[in-house]
Amino acid sequence: MTGAEPEEDIPLGERKTVTDFCYLLDKSKQLFNGLRDLPQYGHKQWQSYFGRTFDVYTKLWKFQQQHRQVLDSRYGLKRWQIGEVASKIGQLYYHYYLRTSETSYLNEAFSFYSAIRQRSYYFQVNKEDRPELVVKKLRYYARYIVVCLLLNKMDLVKVLVKELSEEIEDYTQRFNTEDQLEWNLVLQEVAAFVEADPVVVLNDNSSVVVTNNRLQEGSVPPLEQGMVVGQLVLADALIIGNCNNQVKFSELTIDMFRMLQALEREPVNLATQPSKQQGALEPSGLVKKQVTSSICDLPTQPALFSSASFKELPANSALLVYLSATGVFPTGNSDYEGPYDFGGVLTNTNRDVVNGETLQKKSQAQKEMHCLHPGDLFPFTRKPLFVIVDSSNSSAYKHFTNLFGQPLVCLLSPTVYPKSVQDQCQRGSLFTLFLYSPLLAFSSVCGLSSVQRGLWERAQEFLSKVYQDIGQMITRSRTIDQAFLQFFGDEFLRLLLIRFVFCSAALRLHKLFRESQSFPESYPELPKQDTVESGLLQKHVLQLAAMLDVQSLFWDAPLEAY
Repeated sequence: MTGAEPEEDIPLGERKTVTDFCYLLDKSKQLFNGLRDLPQYGHKQWQSYFGRTFDVYTKLWKFQQQHRQVLDSRYGLKRWQIGEVASKIGQLYYHYYLRTSETSYLNEAFSFYSAIRQRSYYFQVNKEDRPELVVKKLRYYARYIVVCLLLNKMDLVKVLVKELSEEIEDYTQRFNTEDQLEWNLVLQEVAAFVEADPVVVLNDNSSVVVTNNRLQEGSVPPLEQGMVVGQLVLADALIIGNCNNQVKFSELTIDMFRMLQALEREPVNLATQPSKQQGALEPSGLVKKQVTSSICDLPTQPALFSSASFKELPANSALLVYLSATGVFPTGNSDYEGPYDFGGVLTNTNRDVVNGETLQKKSQAQKEMHCLHPGDLFPFTRKPLFVIVDSSNSSAYKHFTNLFGQPLVCLLSPTVYPKSVQDQCQRGSLFTLFLYSPLLAFSSVCGLSSVQRGLWERAQEFLSKVYQDIGQMITRSRTIDQAFLQFFGDEFLRLLLIRFVFCSAALRLHKLFRESQSFPESYPELPKQDTVESGLLQKHVLQLAAMLDVQSLFWDAPLEAY
């Protein structure tokens, strides 16, 4: 009660309204705080808890809407408190998205965050002499920006960054706080993230076009009629990032951000789904199953995440593990070269790193303990496993042994890049960029900084036909390892394999890429003549180069053989 009048003078019904509101508010905070204690890996442990939390917040949100007048006069409900409830709901949707990759819940998070700004719930905070309330407002802005980045709302991101910058300046001037550097770093990280794409698409008026790289209807080449491929479905993806020199915002490096989007479908607004009840916050099923992605950027967690994903993998399903990390190289010589003798990728951020490689003493006999070796993944090959390694020591993962006879494929990045490409590594790896957006990567490696929209759309349409041809090369090859075909029935994995083949073919023809270490590799090996060195595919690469007027950067000798 506000204390404006004796409690006995307040009607019983209104007193009960305030009591019920306080109960729901306390219960919601208790449940929300409990989310921090839930493991980030696995799904069964947290889904029921999330359901209870959504249920309480649904009741709380409806309750404050229905009884706003009583709560204003008897409880003294402030607008920033309503904003806090809305912000918590936005966080719930965002974290549900992080655990499931159900991109529709990003739209729900956005709708709540957007309402907070439109209704100025936090406006009065700046007038109160309470720095902790201003920090709530700053954190809300940071979370809103993350959601907008994931939804590719870049114009709004720029507006929000400007507003956040002004809020930070006002906050630090008024309260003389010690966290000014931290908040300025947040601004710098967002700015770097927004500018990370090496190539921009421009309208006729030179305004930037935001391109989308999530899976959309019709974006995956269909299988030929009668073609028999495996029925495996990608059910879970573990995305691990540990690149010290990469642009990073929140828990995502730019490589992790791109791979996350490559494994998601274009969001559908849940508000348009007929099965959703008005005002309900409880997550509901979608028409098409998403790949469940887990994000791991902490040193001690890859094994925990992998074990949980492996344990819960349904029948006829595959697990994808994506590694984007600094290379760890072997020290000394070994008489027996086993799965722990080739090095791997770094899992500890607190190591000395120079030019993307870990510093180790030559005299050191012991192996690097903070390293994810190929052998560390062997236990997970008991079920279908699809591995992508983007690292300066990705070649370590060529030395896989398929111990259990289950489908196993590893796509491995180049380990050496030309200097012009290496200089751009802070903005993300070229290999991951090809898997995320082949045209963006192709334009980048050709030195283009912008492409006109009309040309971009024509090139994308041309690439769609190229993808169909690559798909046929893979399925019609008589010498290809059956593991590739086992994964080819899944739309996400099919597209990744096709983009991998295109990347390999393009780099083989590019004049700057002359060393064998500059080409992607795979385990098992692809039949080169049928795929990455196919005359037809080489012709397509040169045709695309001609469209973009960069054909002088490519060798055309292979065409003579064709």
